Amino acid sequence: MTERAGRRRRVWALVAAVPAFCILLALGFWQLDRLEWKRGLIDRLAERGDAEAIALPEGALDQEALEFRKIRATGSYLNDRELFLGARTHEGASGFELVTPFRLDDGREILINRGWVPPSAKDTRAREDARLEGEAVQIGIARSGGWKGASWLKPENDPAGNLWIWPDLPAMVAAADLANPVTELYLVALPDQHPGAYPLGRVTGAELRNDHLQYALTWFSLAAILVAITGIFVFRGRGGSSRG
Repeated sequence: MTERAGRRRRVWALVAAVPAFCILLALGFWQLDRLEWKRGLIDRLAERGDAEAIALPEGALDQEALEFRKIRATGSYLNDRELFLGARTHEGASGFELVTPFRLDDGREILINRGWVPPSAKDTRAREDARLEGEAVQIGIARSGGWKGASWLKPENDPAGNLWIWPDLPAMVAAADLANPVTELYLVALPDQHPGAYPLGRVTGAELRNDHLQYALTWFSLAAILVAITGIFVFRGRGGSSRG
């Protein structure tokens, strides 16, 4: 290999390595930001988890003040307007989370995530024994909607197919044709509030994992490996070219 060809290869290696290194660093620092966010989330959940359930306040809702609070909802389910959050798993099995609009006694409508169902129970006829008809009292954990990850990773929902990857509350209440919807929050129903085998309720956030430090270290390690490999290639190549 001529010295000029070797120099050209080293230059292109650096050109490829520098942006890749910057991306890996950016991902690492983003995970550190997520680490602090998750710590705050866990602390807030622990603080509010044992509080008594409250009624949903009237008027504009303060998401920050209400998220993870236990909310007591009195009203009735609109069982003919079910929505499904897709790509959800339970003990390794793939399925959906059943979201049903709930009409409160004051006329407002709020979405309630009732829990996980397998594909075999997606059809309402397969879980007739789990329908709650008439007035009911439901206790749920308030959650804000929206996509929680990086914007460039946000997947597209499929309103026409009634498949929602993330809870886009304005779009979901529009798809359910609700007249007086709450769009600031939705509820995740606590377990054991309905008959039948499905849906399987869960306590939102009870198993919140905080793996962001490990993710950050992984990205930083990959960045260090990239630097090492690039350095070996460039400096060994330089030595080889000079000897040739």
